[in-house]
Amino acid sequence: MKKLFNNYINTFKGLSREVWWLSLITLINRAGTMVIPFLSLYLNKSLGFSMPEVGIVMSFWGVGSLIGTWLGGKLTDVISYYKVMFVSLFLTGILFFSLQYITSFYGFCFGILLVMLAADTFRPAMFVALSAYSKPENKTRSVTLIRLAINLGFSAGPAIGGLIITGIGYQSLFWVDGITCVLAAILLVQVLHPKKAKTLDEVKVEKPISVYKDKLFWVFFVAMFIFGFTFMQYFSTMPLYYKDARFLSEFEIGLLMGFNGFFIFVFEMPLISWLENKKKSKIKLVLIGLLLLSFSFIALNTTSWVGILVVGMLLMTIGEMVAFPFSNAFAIERGKKGNQGQYMAMYTISFSLANIFCHNVGMLLIDEYGYTFTWSLMAIFAMLGVVVLFILLLMLKKEKSASNEVLQRLVNKKTVTS
Repeated sequence: MKKLFNNYINTFKGLSREVWWLSLITLINRAGTMVIPFLSLYLNKSLGFSMPEVGIVMSFWGVGSLIGTWLGGKLTDVISYYKVMFVSLFLTGILFFSLQYITSFYGFCFGILLVMLAADTFRPAMFVALSAYSKPENKTRSVTLIRLAINLGFSAGPAIGGLIITGIGYQSLFWVDGITCVLAAILLVQVLHPKKAKTLDEVKVEKPISVYKDKLFWVFFVAMFIFGFTFMQYFSTMPLYYKDARFLSEFEIGLLMGFNGFFIFVFEMPLISWLENKKKSKIKLVLIGLLLLSFSFIALNTTSWVGILVVGMLLMTIGEMVAFPFSNAFAIERGKKGNQGQYMAMYTISFSLANIFCHNVGMLLIDEYGYTFTWSLMAIFAMLGVVVLFILLLMLKKEKSASNEVLQRLVNKKTVTS
């Protein structure tokens, strides 16, 4: 047992102090996002919005996320990741305080758009900061540590959120969200101010390649859109499924969703460390993750046994654990050819774009055809993403072969000249 514990601790060694601070800031911020898993329930049960209206509100969430992410990438390359992160955290806190007072449909659409616009300027800036604070060999593990912070926050958040809703009510969640964002901004100033933080791998390319001309990255973008579209059903339509079709209480839903974050917190870093040692292709691992996500939807339709909900959550969680860190690391690695803010923005936008459509489409499908049909369709769509990633693998192999040929010609030319 002691050896097992020591091996677990060793997977965290070698990461910079700044990466640890960034993880703590992310943990404080994400621990307060307990309103997000319950947002669809709040809109439907508390404000009385219909299913299609909930879907439209969630689509505005996606639009705000998309605009914020694009803007965050642009601003990161212009004014620095530190300034973008601070303004994003502080402004998001203020907007969360205000959101609880909006009760109309159109007002909430506009309100959630502003909240997500401010919140998601943080994401590309954070990824560029993460790259700058990490040694090249530690990129994937640094991403994994950030994800552990996010999921530790998410594991505690929904469980605590369920208790708060039961004891006080939905509106108190907006106060918690706002306070944690402001606290994260204050901590950022204290520990990651440019005068206090040390960069280890800040990349500036003389003649950067535009992400818009990188064809392989756009194939990757399509696969990530599909992954995001299916994955985020677990945080919008799935809570409604748990309540309406499986008759779980808010507290039980919070525990089930909290299991996702807790499992990731305990097992993701050792799993990523083990997979890195296997020297497998990052895209091949992302493909496996998306395949497991597809299986999770298939599992839900196999039986009425309540335990299948845990099985489905487990399959999704393992798929998420594999797909997210390696897809993120691939985007960071690819971004070294151009402006990193631009690349990380487009990586994040793939999920923001999925956010615009996935909630609305999911709600409409459930309203029209029911949960069983919807989960089958999500499984098929995820399988399509697997096919796209397989095509990307072939394209990467061809690109590598072409690069090797060019390199060999240069070597031969140099040899002849000598």
